Amino acid sequence: MRKRLASIAVAGLIAGTVVMVAPAPAGAAPSSPHGDLEAGIRRQLAAGIQVVPKQAAAGKLAATSAANPYTALLRDPAKVDKYYWSEQARTRSAARAQQKTAQKGLAAVANPIIHDEAEPKGTHGSNDSHATAELIKGFGTGKKLNNRVRVLGQLSPETVSPSALNPATEDDGSIPLAYEFGLGSLRNGFTTTGTIGDGPHGSAGDGSGDFDFAKVHARAGQQLVAGTSGALDTVVGLYDAGGVLVASDDDSGPGLSSLLDFTIPATGDYFLMVAGYGLGTVLPEDPFDSGSGLGTGREGAYNLDVSLAFPDLDFYAVDLLAGDVLGGSVTGVGTRLTVRDPGGRIVFGSEQDASFIYAPAAPLPGGGNAVVSYVAPRGGRYTVEVGGLAGQYDITVEAYRPGPEALDQGTTQTLFLDFDGARVNTAIFGGPGVRQLSPLQGFLGRWGLTAADEDKVIDQVIAAVRENILADAKARGTDPRVGLTILNSRDDADPFGRPNVHRIVVGGTIDESGIDTIGIAQYIDPGNFATEDSAIVLLDTLSDPSGAASLNTYITPASNKIKFIGRALGNVISHEAGHLYGNFHTDPLNETPNLMDAGGAFPGLFGVGPDNVGGTADDFDYDFGEDVYTPDEGLAGTEDTLNTTAWALVKGKAK
Repeated sequence: MRKRLASIAVAGLIAGTVVMVAPAPAGAAPSSPHGDLEAGIRRQLAAGIQVVPKQAAAGKLAATSAANPYTALLRDPAKVDKYYWSEQARTRSAARAQQKTAQKGLAAVANPIIHDEAEPKGTHGSNDSHATAELIKGFGTGKKLNNRVRVLGQLSPETVSPSALNPATEDDGSIPLAYEFGLGSLRNGFTTTGTIGDGPHGSAGDGSGDFDFAKVHARAGQQLVAGTSGALDTVVGLYDAGGVLVASDDDSGPGLSSLLDFTIPATGDYFLMVAGYGLGTVLPEDPFDSGSGLGTGREGAYNLDVSLAFPDLDFYAVDLLAGDVLGGSVTGVGTRLTVRDPGGRIVFGSEQDASFIYAPAAPLPGGGNAVVSYVAPRGGRYTVEVGGLAGQYDITVEAYRPGPEALDQGTTQTLFLDFDGARVNTAIFGGPGVRQLSPLQGFLGRWGLTAADEDKVIDQVIAAVRENILADAKARGTDPRVGLTILNSRDDADPFGRPNVHRIVVGGTIDESGIDTIGIAQYIDPGNFATEDSAIVLLDTLSDPSGAASLNTYITPASNKIKFIGRALGNVISHEAGHLYGNFHTDPLNETPNLMDAGGAFPGLFGVGPDNVGGTADDFDYDFGEDVYTPDEGLAGTEDTLNTTAWALVKGKAK
């Protein structure tokens, strides 16, 4: 099944993972004196490097630019300031963790299990795989088990003895000209300095752009860590001998510094590249030609620290029940946490803390270098892997039953669909404050419909939401007690504000809300611990005369217009509800359709089939299910959006 049109977006292959390559953002220069800048922008996006100016987290984005990319269905993800949001994630997640720590200090919470790593210090190999994971006994959500554990351990990778080396000499701007520091042959680490702009292709030269390349002799399984420091905003990339970019990093280090951490997949020569950040100029057109840049970006001096050694990975096993909500956070030298299912498949991998997007009521841990959350679809033995640099780490692992399960016997979550317009405090979504959103009826004419068609559209929307969320969860999910009451503003009194009612407002515009998005949810809430939150689905972009994200683009005389509009709106509503039920975005550019597919690759989420016309016989039924996380948001693995949703909607069982 084709998820989108090649003319709207194309796919690139980076490090074996399909990642998004979108068209140049609006306003970007289509060309450069040195080549095709639009192609450079696509290449930069494919590498996961933003193509908009960076703004410090201390600043405030313009009111219509502040949509949180984790919880929003964006018109154009290429316009996201990733640096701003990564800094927001760090600061706001740390603040949330401090607040949670204070709350737990006041509550009567049982002390966690303390699990000391069994592997002797200074060694590795005994717990370095899913199969050899150390079992944490007594952990779980069942009776007489402790749902909290602190794992104290030490990573003991191969010792690195870095050499302080003189800077490379120019021209070192391509793979054939890469400077030989002897990494992997003479030494396993080095420190040096460099300057972007001092070569023949910098601003003082022909202006095509200066790149610094260094040769690396690596063996499969080794961990390459390359970090920059200093005032220069750098980007670090790694090419294989064939000139394929296999890894890149922009701002994972402190501030605007880069920190690339990559496991070598196959023995051979690799080529480390340092460049200055720019809009479409970060990567050369041809890594074998030092003059193939598209212009100069940032220039200046930088420090470079590089190591190449075999890592130590530590695995810990936990027994989970179906529906258990697992959370983890690591501090110390741990920089990466990975959850694997009983078969060893990665189901949540993270090198970041984005726990600020959790609902305040969620008990899941955060505040670490890396944070994970996962809803177990089935019972079994799962593992948590920690990776990082040499030294000691401290992992907090906790497991909880889904929030609604603690409610009175038979209590069911309610989802209220508000088509009448509403006065909404958009500040809860990052907007400017209280705004009036116009009703669905005001947009019908933009689709060529009349007020007389409103009931038919609403009927189609409700049917789509019911099928997407409740019917599929009952038919294919693992939660035998799933339940959801769907109410709407046409047929029911407004229940919002009562216990266990989520609201999604369907109406309004970007200008009315002050948020540049199609839809946005208040939180991502694995386990549904906050059962009274909101989302909005704005209708101006969806009803524009044209554009990739407009339904009108896919309406022709052959369309069953009402059925198509109702299904498309139902899918977008289900997407935002999916966030409230704990789901992250999935990859919109692979061949697996999922209701949690991120924005920017329409018309896939609208269900348009191969004929590129909505409301025809070949339309595709988008559903929740298994798909990989979108690479743009720093997560890895396979997400089960169906069962995450199903267990978020478990009926209450307290007596």
